[in-house]
Formats: sequence, C-alpha cells, structure tokens
Amino acid sequence: MSNTKKPVAIIGIVSMIAGLVLIIAGGAVWGMITGQLKDENITISADADMLAGKKVGGPFTAYAQAGVINKHALAGSGGLTYAELGDKAKELEKAGATEEEVAEVKAQRTSVMNGSFLRASLFTSVVAYGVSALVMGLGLMFILIGYSLKVLASAPATAAPAAARETVNA
Repeated sequence: MSNTKKPVAIIGIVSMIAGLVLIIAGGAVWGMITGQLKDENITISADADMLAGKKVGGPFTAYAQAGVINKHALAGSGGLTYAELGDKAKELEKAGATEEEVAEVKAQRTSVMNGSFLRASLFTSVVAYGVSALVMGLGLMFILIGYSLKVLASAPATAAPAAARETVNA
C-alpha cells in the first residue's frame, strides 16, 4: 500500500468502527426504551383506532396509545382542549356561575392536562425510537462507506492507457 493510500485506509477503518459503535448505541437505546415502556404494563384501549388490546412496547403501540388518550380526554371534556377549558372557566366566573360549575370545568381541565402529559411522554418515546433508528441507519452507512474506502485503498494502482496520457514538451 502506497503512502498516498494509507490515510484512505485509516479513514475507512475508523469509519467502520464508528459505524459499529453507532449501531450498538442505537440498539441499546431502542432496547432501553422498549424495556421501560413494557415495564409500565400499558394495554391499548379496545376503542383505539389501531392496535387495540396490544401491550405498549414499541413506537407504533406508543403512538396508538397516545391517540386513544387524546380521544378519551376530548370525550371527557366535551371536545374542548386544555386552553379552551381555561377560557370556559374564566367565562363562567365572569358570568357569575356557581363555584360547583366552575370547579367542574377546572376538574375537566386538569384531566385533559394529565392526558396531554401522558401523550407527550408517549410521543417522546416515539421520537426516541426514531432517533435510535436514525443512529443505527447512520452506523450502517458509516460501515459501508468505510468498507468502500478500505477496498479502494487496497486496490492496486493502475496506469492510464498510453493514448490517454498527455505528452509534455519542454
């Protein structure tokens, strides 16, 4: 191997090692997220739009559970969001509604808020799965690029055909 090819070979080896590290790290994070979701022992509600009755333990089941939480929160609040319930409570107070009426709207608002927090937690796991998949994919690309560089660096040098060479006259 010539001195000009040595840096290419080194970069190829470093790229392959980095790719392996990325695949291991992405897989470890994927496994950690899966373990933590399974430890919560969540079963997707029977009225979910998809994957009803399945245990939450991956990106698709987490997404499905987040969707059904939103569905239930909105059903319990008459279709009003957290912000809309806050506005409704203020309107009731200004209109002179009873404390019980205002308290009921505030209780609905608290329930919707808790649902939003649960959804956000599940969406965070979905995003973490996406990042893990991205990291593993990049690891594979690093390995392929590194391997290609290593192969190119170890290939014998070939001379250009005589017809392609330029003649230099001094």
